[in-house]
Amino acid sequence: MTLRFTPFSVRRLAGLLAAGLFSAVVACQPDSPTPDAVRLAADNGLSALPTAVTAPPDNPSSAAKVELGRLLFWDPVLSGPRDVSCASCHHPASGYTDALDLSIGPNGQGQGSSRHFRQPNDLPFAQRNAPTVLNVAFNGIDAAGHCDPGTAAMFWDSRAHSLEAQTLLPLATLAEMRGRQFPEAAAVDSVVARLRRIQEYQQRFGAVFGGAEPVTAANLGRALACFERSLTATDAPYDRYLRGDHAALTDEQVQGLTAFVQSGCPKCHAGPMFSDYQTHVLGVADNAKLAASDAGQNGTYAFRTPSLRQVAATAPYMHNGTMSTLAEVVRFYDAGPRGGRASLNPNVPASRLDALLPTRVTNQPAIVAFLGALSASSFDRSVPARVPSGLPVGGNL
Repeated sequence: MTLRFTPFSVRRLAGLLAAGLFSAVVACQPDSPTPDAVRLAADNGLSALPTAVTAPPDNPSSAAKVELGRLLFWDPVLSGPRDVSCASCHHPASGYTDALDLSIGPNGQGQGSSRHFRQPNDLPFAQRNAPTVLNVAFNGIDAAGHCDPGTAAMFWDSRAHSLEAQTLLPLATLAEMRGRQFPEAAAVDSVVARLRRIQEYQQRFGAVFGGAEPVTAANLGRALACFERSLTATDAPYDRYLRGDHAALTDEQVQGLTAFVQSGCPKCHAGPMFSDYQTHVLGVADNAKLAASDAGQNGTYAFRTPSLRQVAATAPYMHNGTMSTLAEVVRFYDAGPRGGRASLNPNVPASRLDALLPTRVTNQPAIVAFLGALSASSFDRSVPARVPSGLPVGGNL
C-alpha cells in the first residue's frame, strides 16, 4: 500500500506532532515536580509551621505579659554583674542568637561576632552554642502539629522541659548570666529581690499577675516565656511553598528537598521544626576553647537534634559551634562512598555513633540551598527604648 500525503495532511500532522512535543516540554518544566515535592514532604513528616502558638494553661498570653517579658529579656539587672541580658546572646540582629561558637556572658563587651571579654577576665566561655529563640514556642511539636508546651525539651541536653523552666536556669549559670556575684543556689532569689526593689517592675508584675507579692521566681519565668513564645517566624519560603505558593522555592531548592529525603535526613530532622527532639551521639569534635570535654546528656555525648528553622541565618553550627558553614555540616554527615564513619571526638568510639546517621548525602549543594528556604525574614526585631532598672538596654553591647 502506498501512502499519499496532501499539503493539508502534512500541515495537520506537523501540528499534531508540535502539540505533542509542546505538551512533553511543558511536562518537563520546573513547575511539574511541585505536586510530587509537596507529597514527598508530607510523606516524610516535613510539614509547615502552624501560625498559632499553644501556651500552657497556667501561663496564657496577654499583651501586658509579653511586654513585661520583653523588658526583662533586655534588662541586664537579671545578671549577677548587671552587664549581660538575655538579649546579649539572643539578639535580633543575629537572628536571636549571637553569631559566636560559644557565648560570652558576664564581663563581655560588644554584640554579635564582635563580642569579646573585657580584661582582666576570669570567667569562661559558655559551654555550648546559643540556639535561636525564634520559633522556640514550637519546641517539641510533632509531624501532626501536636505540641505540649509544658513538656517541651529545652537546651542541647534536654535538661529542662518547658520554656517556663528553661528561662530561669541561665540566671544561675556562671558563664551565662550569674558571674561571681552570688552563689548558684542563691542566684534566682537574688535577682527576684532586685526586681522587687524596682517600683516599675512591682507595678507591671502586679498588673499582670496580681496577688500580694507578684514579683516571684515563677512569675519571672512565666513573663520571659510568654515573650519568647511571641517570637515566631512562620513565613519561610518553605512554608509558603507548602501552602500553595509554588514559586517560593527555586528549582535547586526543590531538588535539595528531594536529596534531603533521599539522604535520610528526616529520620531526625522532621516535623514542622525539622527536629525529633531526641538526643543522638554524633561524635562532634570538642571546642578547643573549653577546659574539659563536653560529655552532653548524662555523660553519654548525646545532644538534642537542633531545629533547622532559621538555620541559614544562625551560624556557626553544632552544639559547640565548631562548624562554620552549612556546607561543612552537610559534609560531616556524608560518610563517603564506602559508608565507613569515624568519630571526630576521641571520647566517642565509632561503635557508639548513632545508627540513624546517614551513610551518603547526595547533591549536597542543593541540600544547602534547600536549608536556606527554612529561614523567614519577617519577625519581631523591636528593642525597647529603655528598661525599668535604668541600666543600658541589653547590657554591654
